[in-house]
Amino acid sequence: MSTRSPRSEPAPVPAEVVDIERALSRITHLAGRVRQHERLMAAAGVPLDRATVSVLRQLADRDPLRPSELAARLAVEPSHVTRQVQRLEQLGYVARVADPEDRRAQRIELTADGAAVVDRIREASRRGMQNALKDWSPEDLRQLAALFNRMVDDFVSSAAEAEAAD
Repeated sequence: MSTRSPRSEPAPVPAEVVDIERALSRITHLAGRVRQHERLMAAAGVPLDRATVSVLRQLADRDPLRPSELAARLAVEPSHVTRQVQRLEQLGYVARVADPEDRRAQRIELTADGAAVVDRIREASRRGMQNALKDWSPEDLRQLAALFNRMVDDFVSSAAEAEAAD
């Protein structure tokens, strides 16, 4: 006979959480498809790949950032960010500026042209979403927006707690 105490099994995941996870997985898959990205770029009139769009969106939300901060936020290697930033510099969408906290370091910021491109991409994305949800009532849209924001806030809090525990 074993003297070990039995391990308690984790509680089952509620069916609603399973459904939410499945729906989010489907949305992520649809949003990440190459053809979907190409349609979005065509609607925005911007011939950029997904990686450069991700960099632009991050900078639009948190401008300016050090390249290492940008890489961390995107969860990619710094060399990946370097290539994307160089491409965006060539297009005139970003510029390197001195870091006010450390003159030896640089930050990446959007130019006016870069901000305009992000605005066009976001507008095209919103129009696509509006089209997909065209049959939803204003109340359903308000409720969805509130629940999505609540979910994202909870995901952010949970991630912060997990990082603090590490």
